[in-house]
Amino acid sequence: MTTITISGLPGTGKTTVARLLEKRLGLRYVYSGEIFRDLAKKYKMSLEEFGKYCETHQEIDEKLDQYQLDILRKGNVIVEGRISGWLAYQNHIPAMKVLLAANINVRAGRIVKREQGVVEKRKKEILNREKSEATRYKKYYGIDVRDTSIYDVIVDVSEKTPEEIMKIIIEHLEA
Repeated sequence: MTTITISGLPGTGKTTVARLLEKRLGLRYVYSGEIFRDLAKKYKMSLEEFGKYCETHQEIDEKLDQYQLDILRKGNVIVEGRISGWLAYQNHIPAMKVLLAANINVRAGRIVKREQGVVEKRKKEILNREKSEATRYKKYYGIDVRDTSIYDVIVDVSEKTPEEIMKIIIEHLEA
Protein backbone atom coordinates (compact mmCIF):
# COMPACT_ATOMS: atom_id res chain seq x y z
CA MET A 1 0.00 0.00 0.00
CA THR A 2 1.39 3.40 -0.99
CA THR A 3 0.36 6.54 0.83
CA ILE A 4 2.11 9.85 0.21
CA THR A 5 1.57 13.21 1.86
CA ILE A 6 2.73 16.34 0.07
CA SER A 7 3.14 19.36 2.34
CA GLY A 8 4.71 22.77 1.92
CA LEU A 9 4.03 26.46 2.14
CA PRO A 10 2.00 28.35 -0.48
CA GLY A 11 3.75 28.52 -3.85
CA THR A 12 6.00 25.48 -3.46
CA GLY A 13 4.30 23.54 -6.24
CA LYS A 14 2.48 20.97 -4.13
CA THR A 15 -0.48 20.64 -6.48
CA THR A 16 1.61 20.35 -9.63
CA VAL A 17 3.87 17.68 -8.13
CA ALA A 18 0.95 15.77 -6.57
CA ARG A 19 -0.85 15.66 -9.94
CA LEU A 20 2.29 14.40 -11.68
CA LEU A 21 2.61 11.68 -9.04
CA GLU A 22 -1.06 10.81 -9.45
CA LYS A 23 -0.58 10.21 -13.18
CA ARG A 24 2.72 8.38 -12.77
CA LEU A 25 1.70 6.13 -9.86
CA GLY A 26 -2.01 5.74 -10.60
CA LEU A 27 -2.94 6.73 -7.05
CA ARG A 28 -5.98 8.76 -6.05
CA TYR A 29 -5.11 12.40 -5.34
CA VAL A 30 -6.86 14.50 -2.69
CA TYR A 31 -6.25 18.24 -2.34
CA SER A 32 -7.32 19.40 1.11
CA GLY A 33 -6.65 23.06 0.25
CA GLU A 34 -9.54 22.98 -2.21
CA ILE A 35 -11.94 22.24 0.63
CA PHE A 36 -10.53 25.18 2.62
CA ARG A 37 -10.85 27.48 -0.41
CA ASP A 38 -14.43 26.33 -1.02
CA LEU A 39 -15.30 27.03 2.61
CA ALA A 40 -13.77 30.52 2.37
CA LYS A 41 -16.00 31.21 -0.66
CA LYS A 42 -19.02 29.80 1.17
CA TYR A 43 -18.32 32.19 4.05
CA LYS A 44 -17.74 35.00 1.50
CA MET A 45 -14.21 35.67 2.79
CA SER A 46 -10.76 35.93 1.27
CA LEU A 47 -8.31 33.17 2.23
CA GLU A 48 -6.62 35.62 4.59
CA GLU A 49 -9.92 36.60 6.25
CA PHE A 50 -11.06 33.00 6.49
CA GLY A 51 -7.74 31.96 8.03
CA LYS A 52 -8.19 34.62 10.72
CA TYR A 53 -11.77 33.45 11.25
CA CYS A 54 -10.54 29.88 11.71
CA GLU A 55 -8.22 31.06 14.51
CA THR A 56 -11.35 31.34 16.69
CA HIS A 57 -13.42 28.59 15.06
CA GLN A 58 -11.50 25.39 15.64
CA GLU A 59 -14.37 23.24 14.37
CA ILE A 60 -13.56 24.18 10.76
CA ASP A 61 -9.99 22.89 10.99
CA GLU A 62 -11.16 19.82 12.89
CA LYS A 63 -13.65 18.94 10.14
CA LEU A 64 -11.05 19.37 7.39
CA ASP A 65 -8.46 17.36 9.32
CA GLN A 66 -10.88 14.54 10.08
CA TYR A 67 -11.63 14.32 6.37
CA GLN A 68 -7.88 14.03 5.63
CA LEU A 69 -7.41 11.42 8.36
CA ASP A 70 -10.24 9.27 7.00
CA ILE A 71 -8.63 9.31 3.56
CA LEU A 72 -5.11 8.68 4.91
CA ARG A 73 -6.30 5.68 6.93
CA LYS A 74 -7.72 4.05 3.78
CA GLY A 75 -4.31 4.35 2.08
CA ASN A 76 -3.24 4.10 -1.54
CA VAL A 77 -3.58 7.84 -1.92
CA ILE A 78 -1.67 11.09 -2.35
CA VAL A 79 -2.91 13.71 0.11
CA GLU A 80 -1.79 17.27 -0.42
CA GLY A 81 -2.21 19.52 2.56
CA ARG A 82 -0.25 21.93 4.70
CA ILE A 83 -0.27 19.54 7.67
CA SER A 84 -1.15 16.24 6.02
CA GLY A 85 2.32 14.90 6.90
CA TRP A 86 1.83 15.90 10.51
CA LEU A 87 -1.60 14.29 10.63
CA ALA A 88 -0.16 11.01 9.36
CA TYR A 89 2.75 11.26 11.81
CA GLN A 90 0.65 12.09 14.89
CA ASN A 91 -1.86 9.36 14.10
CA HIS A 92 0.73 6.67 13.28
CA ILE A 93 -0.51 6.28 9.71
CA PRO A 94 2.14 4.74 7.46
CA ALA A 95 2.93 7.25 4.73
CA MET A 96 5.85 8.77 2.91
CA LYS A 97 5.82 12.32 4.18
CA VAL A 98 7.17 14.84 1.65
CA LEU A 99 7.87 18.51 2.32
CA LEU A 100 8.43 20.94 -0.55
CA ALA A 101 10.35 24.09 0.36
CA ALA A 102 11.35 27.39 -1.28
CA ASN A 103 12.08 30.91 -0.08
CA ILE A 104 9.37 33.58 0.02
CA ASN A 105 10.57 35.36 -3.13
CA VAL A 106 10.37 32.20 -5.23
CA ARG A 107 6.97 31.30 -3.78
CA ALA A 108 5.48 34.78 -4.23
CA GLY A 109 6.76 34.89 -7.81
CA ARG A 110 5.10 31.57 -8.58
CA ILE A 111 1.80 32.68 -7.07
CA VAL A 112 1.84 35.93 -9.07
CA LYS A 113 2.54 33.92 -12.23
CA ARG A 114 -0.40 31.63 -11.44
CA GLU A 115 -2.92 34.08 -9.98
CA GLN A 116 -1.70 37.52 -11.09
CA GLY A 117 -1.02 40.38 -8.70
CA VAL A 118 2.06 42.18 -7.43
CA VAL A 119 4.93 40.24 -5.83
CA GLU A 120 5.29 42.49 -2.75
CA LYS A 121 1.55 42.39 -2.04
CA ARG A 122 1.51 38.61 -2.48
CA LYS A 123 4.48 38.23 -0.13
CA LYS A 124 2.55 40.12 2.55
CA GLU A 125 -0.58 37.98 2.00
CA ILE A 126 1.47 34.77 2.10
CA LEU A 127 3.28 35.73 5.30
CA ASN A 128 0.01 36.73 7.00
CA ARG A 129 -1.58 33.43 5.94
CA GLU A 130 1.42 31.44 7.17
CA LYS A 131 1.37 33.25 10.52
CA SER A 132 -2.35 32.53 10.92
CA GLU A 133 -1.90 28.86 10.04
CA ALA A 134 1.12 28.47 12.34
CA THR A 135 -0.91 29.98 15.19
CA ARG A 136 -3.84 27.64 14.58
CA TYR A 137 -1.74 24.49 14.20
CA LYS A 138 0.21 25.22 17.39
CA LYS A 139 -2.93 26.10 19.36
CA TYR A 140 -5.10 23.23 18.12
CA TYR A 141 -2.58 20.41 17.65
CA GLY A 142 0.69 21.40 19.29
CA ILE A 143 2.33 21.37 15.84
CA ASP A 144 5.31 23.61 15.23
CA VAL A 145 5.29 23.89 11.43
CA ARG A 146 8.96 24.93 11.49
CA ASP A 147 9.83 21.44 12.78
CA THR A 148 10.68 19.44 9.67
CA SER A 149 12.01 16.38 11.51
CA ILE A 150 8.90 14.28 10.76
CA TYR A 151 9.37 14.35 6.99
CA ASP A 152 10.91 11.48 5.04
CA VAL A 153 11.82 13.68 2.08
CA ILE A 154 12.46 17.43 1.99
CA VAL A 155 12.97 18.95 -1.45
CA ASP A 156 14.14 22.52 -2.09
CA VAL A 157 12.08 23.22 -5.18
CA SER A 158 13.55 26.65 -5.94
CA GLU A 159 15.54 25.60 -8.99
CA LYS A 160 13.88 22.31 -9.91
CA THR A 161 11.21 21.48 -12.44
CA PRO A 162 8.10 19.64 -11.26
CA GLU A 163 9.34 16.56 -13.15
CA GLU A 164 12.68 16.66 -11.30
CA ILE A 165 10.86 16.94 -7.98
CA MET A 166 8.60 14.01 -8.87
CA LYS A 167 11.66 11.93 -9.79
CA ILE A 168 13.27 12.66 -6.39
CA ILE A 169 10.11 11.56 -4.59
CA ILE A 170 9.79 8.37 -6.65
CA GLU A 171 13.46 7.51 -6.01
CA HIS A 172 12.80 7.76 -2.25
CA LEU A 173 9.62 5.74 -2.62
CA GLU A 174 11.48 2.94 -4.39
CA ALA A 175 14.48 2.99 -2.02
